[in-house]
Amino acid sequence: MEQRIIAACDGASKGNPGPAAWAWVVADDQENPLRWEAGPLGTATNNVAELTALLELLRSTDPAVPVEVRMDSQYAMNAVTKWLPGWKRNGWKTSAGKPVANRELVVGIDELLSGRAVTFRYVPAHQVDGDPLNALADQAASEVAVSQQAAGTAYGTADMPVPAPARSTKSRTAAKGEATSGSTAGSTGRARSGATIRAKFAGRCHCGKPYAAKDMIAKNPNGWGHPECRVAPA
Repeated sequence: MEQRIIAACDGASKGNPGPAAWAWVVADDQENPLRWEAGPLGTATNNVAELTALLELLRSTDPAVPVEVRMDSQYAMNAVTKWLPGWKRNGWKTSAGKPVANRELVVGIDELLSGRAVTFRYVPAHQVDGDPLNALADQAASEVAVSQQAAGTAYGTADMPVPAPARSTKSRTAAKGEATSGSTAGSTGRARSGATIRAKFAGRCHCGKPYAAKDMIAKNPNGWGHPECRVAPA
């Protein structure tokens, strides 16, 4: 039997609310990734995506084996480690007397946590030398939020997601997604047709193949895609 499972989970929402997805990555006790899964949520908020990621991770792991869960969502972590007991005592009302948001997901997580050894570790997202498992889950959730197609080892995907480089804080212009030299473009980038820039989010070229966040992409009559596909027919 495995002595311990190390895992990370993450959610993504492109618009909050917007196209959303959840993802998790499971590793052995030496932090070697073993398997991963990501699923689409249609239109949802980031908080829903984060909670769903934790729910799906707990469903997919053996309750008899201790698990360390790494997350970059303070909301999701606080919901199940700090606020949940008070919500239950208050009849699923917040301290302000309002109904608990996303109650169904929180209840499901609470049931899955019962009787098992689960520890939570907060890891900041998109940091240089950050947690590699969280980076994998982050990238998987981001890609599936765009594609809205389930992915992972259970679906025959042998390779792990390739995380984008940590975000630079040197340029506020790049953070805003303006299409200047060396900046990052969003889905409605401002670059002229044919310009080559870096993608803000993962997406899918009209050729059918995906591109990752921070990959070089070019605008063409069919939208954003691989530079080599900008003159290819749709």
